Amino acid sequence: MTYSTQKKIPANTIHITDKAASKVKEFAKNEGKGAFGLRVAVKGGGCSGLQYVLEIVDKADETDKIIDGNGVRVYVPKKAFVFLAGTVLDFSDGLNGKGFEFQNPNANRTCGCGTSFAV
Repeated sequence: MTYSTQKKIPANTIHITDKAASKVKEFAKNEGKGAFGLRVAVKGGGCSGLQYVLEIVDKADETDKIIDGNGVRVYVPKKAFVFLAGTVLDFSDGLNGKGFEFQNPNANRTCGCGTSFAV
C-alpha cells in the first residue's frame, strides 16, 4: 500500500488518499457525473464474511455519514461505519494489481485479494 501506515487515522473518520480521490474523480468524469459522492459500504459475502462496496452516487442517503476528503465526498451508511471507522482507502496501480485498497484497522482477517474481511 502506498499510504504511510505511520500516520494515525482518527477512529471517527475514513481517510481517502490523494491517489484514490484522483481515481474516483476520473471514474465520475467518465460516467458523466457533475456532482457526486463515493458511497463506501459493506455487505455480507466474500471468503472472509464481509465485502467492501464502492459506488459513485449522485447524493447521500438520509442515514449516511458524510466525510469530505481530498475533494471527494464520501458517504458511509451508519450501519457500515462501525466496520469502516479509521479505514484508509487508497489506490494501487503497481505490478501486483490495480484497484482500490482498504487499510482497515477493524479487520482481524482478510482474504488474499483484499476485497473481503472479518471483524
